[in-house]
Amino acid sequence: MKTIYLAGGCFWGLEKYFSLIQGVTSTLAGYANGRTENPSYKEVCCNNTGHAETVRVEYDPLVICLNVLLEKYYDVINPTTLNRQGADSGIQYRTGIYYIDEADREIILKSIETLQKNLDNLVVVEVKPLENYYPAEEYHQKYLEKNPGGYCHIGSAKFEKVSGAN
Repeated sequence: MKTIYLAGGCFWGLEKYFSLIQGVTSTLAGYANGRTENPSYKEVCCNNTGHAETVRVEYDPLVICLNVLLEKYYDVINPTTLNRQGADSGIQYRTGIYYIDEADREIILKSIETLQKNLDNLVVVEVKPLENYYPAEEYHQKYLEKNPGGYCHIGSAKFEKVSGAN
């Protein structure tokens, strides 16, 4: 199994989206690459902790490769918008790819380069090693499964597209 950490706005939708992908074995909403230890949602939103709402994605590389996961990630974010996705704005809603395996860095950078070739505006997705990660509170885990009418910046067509691709 391999793990990658993806930030793309509100983690509710991103967590659900990746949980639907064949080859993804688990997802977990949390907070990454901030300045404080074990932050709460309120602290991340109000106290300038520097954390990004991030989903830990564990996957089987024999079923799905990192390049394909990243293509699916780019399909549900706006990679050229800084600190904003959908109606959510603030540093905690930035886009980011945080890796723990140094070998993934080159794959990620090449995918960003390919993405940039197809866009007029500059890609602002943060690419960094994972510095820290703290799971979000239980009520955030599988939020859209528990609250089917909950807010999500990812449209339902994207969920249907990815689950239909399995």
